[in-house]
Amino acid sequence: MKRLLSTVAFASLLTACANTPTTSPQSTAPSGPTGSGTTVQQPESATGYTPKPGWATSKFAVAAANPLATEAGYQVLKAGGSAIDAAIAVQMVLTLVEPQSSGIGGGAFLLHSSGTKVEAFDGRETAPSSANENLFMGTDGKPMPFYDGVVGGRSVGTPGTVRMLEMAHKQYGKLPWAKLFEPAIALADNGFKVSARLGTLLKDEKYLKNDRTAAAYFYKPDGSPVDIGTTLRNPALADVLRQIASKGSSALLTGAVAQSIVAKVQSHTSNPGKLSMGDLAGYQAKKRQPICADYSARGKAYVLCGMPPPSSGAIAIGQILGMLDNTPASTLGLVTGMGGVPGTTGPTPSADWLHLYTEASRLAFADRAQYLGDPDFVQPPGGSWMSLLDPAYLKSRASLIQPSGPSMKVAKPGVPGVVRTAYAPMPDQIEHGTSHISIVDSFGNAIAMTTTIEDQFGSRLMTDGGTGKAGGFLLNNELTDFSFAPTDAEGKPVANRVQANKRPRSSMAPTLVFDKATGQLVMSGGSPGGALIIHFTAKTLYGVLNWGMLPQQAIDLPNFGSLNGPTLLEEKRFAPATVEALRTRGAEVRELAMTSGLQAITRGVIHGQPMWLGGADPRREGLVMGD
Repeated sequence: MKRLLSTVAFASLLTACANTPTTSPQSTAPSGPTGSGTTVQQPESATGYTPKPGWATSKFAVAAANPLATEAGYQVLKAGGSAIDAAIAVQMVLTLVEPQSSGIGGGAFLLHSSGTKVEAFDGRETAPSSANENLFMGTDGKPMPFYDGVVGGRSVGTPGTVRMLEMAHKQYGKLPWAKLFEPAIALADNGFKVSARLGTLLKDEKYLKNDRTAAAYFYKPDGSPVDIGTTLRNPALADVLRQIASKGSSALLTGAVAQSIVAKVQSHTSNPGKLSMGDLAGYQAKKRQPICADYSARGKAYVLCGMPPPSSGAIAIGQILGMLDNTPASTLGLVTGMGGVPGTTGPTPSADWLHLYTEASRLAFADRAQYLGDPDFVQPPGGSWMSLLDPAYLKSRASLIQPSGPSMKVAKPGVPGVVRTAYAPMPDQIEHGTSHISIVDSFGNAIAMTTTIEDQFGSRLMTDGGTGKAGGFLLNNELTDFSFAPTDAEGKPVANRVQANKRPRSSMAPTLVFDKATGQLVMSGGSPGGALIIHFTAKTLYGVLNWGMLPQQAIDLPNFGSLNGPTLLEEKRFAPATVEALRTRGAEVRELAMTSGLQAITRGVIHGQPMWLGGADPRREGLVMGD
């Protein structure tokens, strides 16, 4: 495999700037509180910590969550493909080698920059046309237990990733559509080695083996998962990818493949779903106006662009960073602390800064629960989503933060704009997802794409696409991103309730950053991680822009955040004094494994030469490649 590692100068620079943990903190499956105290389980279990060197390239770069997927993107860029071309190749390989996180059975958000404009492509799944707001309500009139809704056909939304990528390729592709499927087809035919992460997650998985197709593919006859390092072939997926390569997205959303999806969803014995052939054939990817907001750090003016609703990521990140600007946060740097496992040192945010950040997070997540949903169904406050990012509004919200404490613990939503909402806040609920891809090509294009099937292994339904062959692809459980409860106790509707053909609210936060003065791309980044995506991405943005870190250094920083409840800190990464200082301010602090999967590419200069600097999360298997 060709791989461009850091130059010696870049490796030396990285070493000089940060101390990287050299051992791997292990943990149990992460879980912790959200909102007023209910339990939230993160989308995927922790599988260790492998230090990454950081990378530097000069012409182009691709960052993805699995080395085989990164290699596919690299080969496409090397052959003269565009960033969109490479993203398609990467996604198809991820469907095969990282099936627990994303794939052709799910959805995605993609931001694209052509150097002159930014566009947002929405491939989010939709609810079936026959669905209603009581989809996840039990016969007792109460919301059903979360995993009762997840596992089976009820949770499956119309997959949108392939149709969205097809839309983007028609506008920005340079290589033929069919050629972009060749790497994934070859790997599916010839086999790939089961990675440590996939193998470990299969061992932890409770529900997947109940699906016959999945059990035959992922598990041995004795019920144990395939061994790590085993060569796994997927002839069914290879066949489906050949059909899509030849006929486009219609091969997935009509005909035999679509029939196999619908049959799988509707025939589930205990939890059938409503997805129909009409839902699949009628799916439409959408191009939306991105959310872009000004941001200044260290005397430099930037423009941060992200996905608009139904994603909540860009708005929440913009609110958090905007509120921090109205606090003493900019005067607070990093401190030397644990930085990794006990016995290691490295930079960590201080208790004073973490207090400000988590207070801003509580305020942002209160607004998120109150206002955000599919814009085709939900009206923004004040007539514009930008009302939530209005500088005067953020200044007013930030005035609720007391720098010396105490913590507000749980924040209430504000009133942006001039129109009060008629919606009820969404109750606390588990959120999951995803995989992230960042790419810059040699033509001046860049993408940030976050892609998902929602929970680990999605709905736990696998279809062979009607091929009759072994393997196939997993179907999403994206509908569980809707509020299970459609109304509050007073009957007021929740903005993110289930409605026919509606897209569920998401936390995915693919982000592109630009120099405001020149318009030049500064950064592409994003992460998986359910609702914590917002914090993982915000951490990396703040580290690069405010603390002047290289992308790998910013990604390596300990994770932290609040979902408008307890303060969440990545376990074994913060000094006891930091934890205690937050508790003295009245915060409930929970330490847990916070398994991000960040990828980021930034524009930098090494020895006077402009370079692309890449970083991949040590908590997962990501890799950066380029020339």
